[in-house]
Amino acid sequence: MSGVSSEQEKQIELFLDSIWAERGLSRNTLQAYRYDLLQLAAQQHNRGSDLLSASREDLLHFLASRIQEGRSPRSLSRYLSGIRQFYQWSMREGRIRNDPSALIESPRLGRGLPKALTEQQVNELLEAPDVETPLGLRDRTMLELMYATGLRVSELVGLEFTDLNINQGIVRVMGKGNKERLVPLGEEALSWLQRYLASGRPELMATASCQHVFVTARKSGMTRQAFWHAIRRCARLTSIDQNVSPHMLRHSFATHLLNHGADLRVVQLLLGHSDLSTTQIYTHIAREGLKALHSKHHPRG
Repeated sequence: MSGVSSEQEKQIELFLDSIWAERGLSRNTLQAYRYDLLQLAAQQHNRGSDLLSASREDLLHFLASRIQEGRSPRSLSRYLSGIRQFYQWSMREGRIRNDPSALIESPRLGRGLPKALTEQQVNELLEAPDVETPLGLRDRTMLELMYATGLRVSELVGLEFTDLNINQGIVRVMGKGNKERLVPLGEEALSWLQRYLASGRPELMATASCQHVFVTARKSGMTRQAFWHAIRRCARLTSIDQNVSPHMLRHSFATHLLNHGADLRVVQLLLGHSDLSTTQIYTHIAREGLKALHSKHHPRG
C-alpha cells in the first residue's frame, strides 16, 4: 500500500504469523487484519508517523475516518479487534511500552434477529425438488432433514451411515467443540430418508463407494457450497421473494418449535447450543409472530 514502508509491512506479517500460530485464525480474518493494519500504517505515514508511534488519538482518528466512509459498527469492531491484537503483541515483543488501543471502547453491536421462513414458505420449499429424479430426491431429503432436526449445514453434509439409527429414528451429530448430541428425525423426514437410501442414493452411486449419506452426481460427499446452490435452486421454484440459505431452515426449525410451545431448553439441546442465551434470541422471533397473530385475529388487536 502506498506510503507503507517495507519495515512496517514486515512488522504486520510477523504479527499475523504469530496470531495465526497462537489462535489458528482463518485466512479471511488474517487478510482482513492485514488490510486494516496497512490502512492504519498509511494514515500514520501521511501524518508523519508510523504504527509503533501511534497514539490513542491517532487510532480514534482512523476509526472516525472509517465511520465517515459509512462503515458499520460490526466493521469498526473488526478494525479495533485487529488493531488491539497488534498492539498487545507489540507490547509482548517489547516493541512498545504502552498500548494506545487500551482505553478505546468497542462499538456496541445490536444483535440482529436471524431470518426465518413462515411455515407456508417452508412447505413450498420442501415441495420444490423433483423427487422423480435421484438428485431431486436427495435435495428433498436434505431439506426435510434440516427442517426436522435443525442441523447446521456442516453437520448435515457431514453425516455418515454410522451416524444414523433408522430403527429408532435418531441421528447422532458431532457439533461444535466435538460435542455429541442425539436428534430425533421425525416420521416425515425419516420416510424421505428411507426412500432416498433405497432408490436415490444407489442410483447416484452405482457401484462406487462413499461413507457420506448425501452424495453428488460425481459420486462424492456433498459440500456446504453444493447444498447452498441446491437450496437456492429450489427456492427459485417457489414464491419466496428473499434469499434462502441453509441456515435459514435451521432458524425456521427453532422458531416454529417455539411457536408451537416447545421448551426453550429442549430447543437448546436440539440445536447444540452450549449457552442458553444463544437460543433465547429465537424467543424474540416467536414473540413477534404471536404479536402479529394477535393483531390480525383479535377484535381489538
